Amino acid sequence: MIHEQKSIRIHGRGGQGVVTAAELLAVAAFHDGEHSLAFPSFGSERMGAPVIAYCRISTSPIRTHAPIGAPDVLIIQDATLLNSADTLLGLASDGFCFINTLRSAGELAGDPRLPALPEGHLVSLPATEIALTHIGRAVPNVPLLGAYAVVCEDISIAALEHAIRDRFPPAIAEKNCRAVEAGAEAARAEVLNHAH
Repeated sequence: MIHEQKSIRIHGRGGQGVVTAAELLAVAAFHDGEHSLAFPSFGSERMGAPVIAYCRISTSPIRTHAPIGAPDVLIIQDATLLNSADTLLGLASDGFCFINTLRSAGELAGDPRLPALPEGHLVSLPATEIALTHIGRAVPNVPLLGAYAVVCEDISIAALEHAIRDRFPPAIAEKNCRAVEAGAEAARAEVLNHAH
């Protein structure tokens, strides 16, 4: 469960399900009894263009619709976006950063583009590969949400899967739920390996 309010900013590219990720996160939080709000920020609305979406989760009603400049959590669906200074801008010093990459958190820890975060707060997983395996498409959003759910514990996996089943037809929903579980498992393994 969250304490007061959590602000999540999701960075990706058109076609990766960035806006869908924020919406699923908000619906999952709602299913867990929290207040939530998701909204996108578009630049050029074309496939492959950078896209940002925001989600706020709170124990009380959310009154602001302003973009999130100082997120508690960053979800980066495309690691090439680390080359843009704006991607990491404002991340809280005790925040969490989830990155879709084949590189481990240990390998990323020395990357000068990334801020120093507490142990276990930088989580990497091969979300695109997980999505290809379970969904058949290169949409890293759902595996990253599974990772977020188990590491931050703001939403439950059950609520996330409920949100997915609300949004997608049964066959597609089940594939996405398997991707959530695989993303959660990859994050558990990543955090455990980094702790030892």
